[in-house]
Amino acid sequence: MDILEGIRARRSIRKYKPDPVSIQDLKKVLEAVQWSPSWTNSQCWELVVVDDPEMKLKLQGCLPLGNPSVKAVVEAPYLIAVCGKKGRSGFKKGGPMTIYGDWIAFDLGIASEHLCLAAKALGLGTVHVGLIDHKKAKEALKLPDDIDVYELIPLGYPLEEPTGPGRKSLGEFVHWNSFGNKKEI
Repeated sequence: MDILEGIRARRSIRKYKPDPVSIQDLKKVLEAVQWSPSWTNSQCWELVVVDDPEMKLKLQGCLPLGNPSVKAVVEAPYLIAVCGKKGRSGFKKGGPMTIYGDWIAFDLGIASEHLCLAAKALGLGTVHVGLIDHKKAKEALKLPDDIDVYELIPLGYPLEEPTGPGRKSLGEFVHWNSFGNKKEI
């Protein structure tokens, strides 16, 4: 699948077939994270791959009941906890390099979307699940103090392919040279 086609076709998948995902395809998806860019190549990510049904249930308990992905967390063959080591990305000599402080969420966002696009290219589905009780998930995953969980990503074969939501036109959000200068391209 062409990368631009994959970007346009990727959707949030919340219903999964029970079909197993091969370890070879799982490895390819994880390698997409391995090759993701990061601030000064800090590679701040840590992934916890969950396939144990009991652990999936524990992590499901970290989602509020209204979260539309609550079933996906246990139904998908794999659940990937995207975690990161604090104080590495966006830091130099122990201090933050930008006004935004830790750059970890930015780097993990890139890595997570690389994972999701690789999954799409392999015919797999994913959804970003960020509305979680992060402290409870950290405890369930037994993460050390310097590592936090940022999101959960179910991974499996989609039960259905949802249609995409509408998008703003480029002219609505692209500005030229300064804010407010717009032109159609």
